[in-house]
Order: sequence, then C-alpha cells, then structure tokens
Amino acid sequence: MRLTVGSQMSNTLEIKQFADWLLDIGQGNLGGPNDGEATISIPEDLLIKDSLDPMSDLIDFVYPSMLDRFNDLTYFPERALLDPLNDVVQEINDRMLAYFPGQEMEYLSSDSIDEVESVSEDFDPTLYSPDFLNGIKMSGMPNHRLLLKVGVPIMLLRNINQKKGISLTPSDKKLLFKLKRRQFPISVCFAMTINKSQGQSLSRVGLYLKDPVFTHGQLYVALSRVKTREGIKIVLLDKESKLISETKNVVYKEIFGNLL
Repeated sequence: MRLTVGSQMSNTLEIKQFADWLLDIGQGNLGGPNDGEATISIPEDLLIKDSLDPMSDLIDFVYPSMLDRFNDLTYFPERALLDPLNDVVQEINDRMLAYFPGQEMEYLSSDSIDEVESVSEDFDPTLYSPDFLNGIKMSGMPNHRLLLKVGVPIMLLRNINQKKGISLTPSDKKLLFKLKRRQFPISVCFAMTINKSQGQSLSRVGLYLKDPVFTHGQLYVALSRVKTREGIKIVLLDKESKLISETKNVVYKEIFGNLL
C-alpha cells in the first residue's frame, strides 16, 4: 500500500517486484530455510558501494542539499536514517548536529532518586553520585545532556504532562531504584532506531547496519518505510567495517501460525 500510493502506471511491474521482495523478507522466504536467522543478499542498486566514508555518502543520499533546504518545513519529515542500536543512532545524530549550521545550546537534566519507592529498607541513595545518575541512558528517556540548534529535527519521546512538569522515570526495571529525571522529553532526530520508525512513510531512507538486526521483523520494518525503491540506500558493514552485500534477517515463522 505504501508503494502504490501516488505511483505511476508505467512502473507497476517494478513496484510489484519490489513489494514482493519486501514481503519475502517479512515472511522469511529468502536465504534458504529460515525459521529464526538467515543470511540474505541485498540487491546491488540498493547498496552504498566502493565508498571511503559510507556514512557520509548515506547522509548525502538522505539529506541532499541540507544546508540550502533546512528552513523548508517539508524537508525533514520526509526522510530519516535508521539503525537498530541506540548508540549508533546517537553517533549519527551527533555527527549531523555538528554539521548543522547555527549556535549549539546545551541543556542538562536534574537527576535524583525517588527514595519513597526504593526497593528495600536497606537502600542507601547516598551511594549513587550525581555523575552516576547523569550517566544513565535508557530507551525512551532523554539523555542528561541535550544539545540543540535552532531548526534541527527532534522527536518527542513522551507526552508532556503539564501538571507534573517534565520529570520522567524509566519504565525499565533493571535499576535498583526509581530514577527521576527532569529534562525536555525530546531527542535530535536526523536518525532514529528501526523500532521507533514503525508507522512512518518516508521518501528517503538510509539504513545503516554497522551491526545486523537482532529481532523478529526488524529488517522488514526498516526496508518497508520507503515509498519507492529509488528512495532507499543501505550500508552493510562486517566486523572489520568493510562494505558487504549480505546481512542477517530474523523471522520466527511460529509467530504467523495463529494468524487468520
């Protein structure tokens, strides 16, 4: 459906072929017997190849003429760089932010421990320094240090409750205490994780796979965000950071077993 909206009748066959390929990835029909993980080949025309700086070439594909068009309100919502890992997304966003024109502004969170909801009576909050609390990074939570420039694309991480202000707590139960972070619930969004991209329909997508996908359907989600075959480019790297043409696809077919 995403591919056919606004398409030209002259390329109907090409659209169908690309759609069928995407569905085969989503259903685990490529790369031989696949009920879990399988290695698949990516078509040559979708790859960034023979590049000395693959990330820069991918950025140039997704954000061409950015310095001339960043004031256009329609420019950023139509494009995104995707990666499965938060750390790599942060690396890409930091690189893009440094390249973006304008003065950089820094916003630091105020972090504390909610002593009322500590895990046990023996819990001692004084054991955790402010620097330790500031260094905590968790999915769905803004970082302690937020860097912004006027005009950069941002993502709202949570709805703002005006009555409670902007104090946030992570839903992850791995911490032995309840962290309270007072920070703007946003992040720079030149790049986002594949999981965060679900539901998006984009004209330009750059998929950067320094590491392969690791959950069911993740590769399909990333590749199917785009409206046309010409709108996507992919960087695949091996452990030595060399460009390759194969990657891992994760599909557990038992998930489809009870679908009607």
